[in-house]
Amino acid sequence: MKTIQKTLTTALLALLFVGQAWANGPEANKEGMVADWERAKAYTLEYIDAMSEEGFFKSPTEGIRTFAGQMLHIADGNAGIVGIGTGTQGPFEGRVEQDASLDTKAKVREVIVKAYDYCIEAVKNMDMGKADESVEAFDQNFPRIEWVKKAFEHQTHHRGQTTIYLRMLGITPPPERLF
Repeated sequence: MKTIQKTLTTALLALLFVGQAWANGPEANKEGMVADWERAKAYTLEYIDAMSEEGFFKSPTEGIRTFAGQMLHIADGNAGIVGIGTGTQGPFEGRVEQDASLDTKAKVREVIVKAYDYCIEAVKNMDMGKADESVEAFDQNFPRIEWVKKAFEHQTHHRGQTTIYLRMLGITPPPERLF
């Protein structure tokens, strides 16, 4: 009898916990995503600030993006993929990665700030009631929330690639920012 009571009590507590998490889930998830995007912005800006002006437009080898190119690629990916997920229009017309006028560290930094600010606001204003709604782009079909997660993964991947650019110039990359 005690085993049955213990099992029932455990099951009821689990249902209450899951029910409470589900009730608060979407908005709590949004708050966590906003905090992650704010942290990612600060971390990416640390990378930009660490890179020297002369190293900014250098490539480690032929056929590889420059450091600036990687950062502009992050801006394009952030704006484009988050736009798909949130159903909002990004801040750029065309691809900034191909904009030859972005020829200084300061100009590239400004574009990065604009892209991250857009992502942060788009996620803050995202209708979490539509988070599971499927959206097709790039011959892929994912729920809106997954597009936002994929944008985050994309920027993390490309920022991580720039670590080698800094190290090749003898610059110590910024310390990890998991929290």
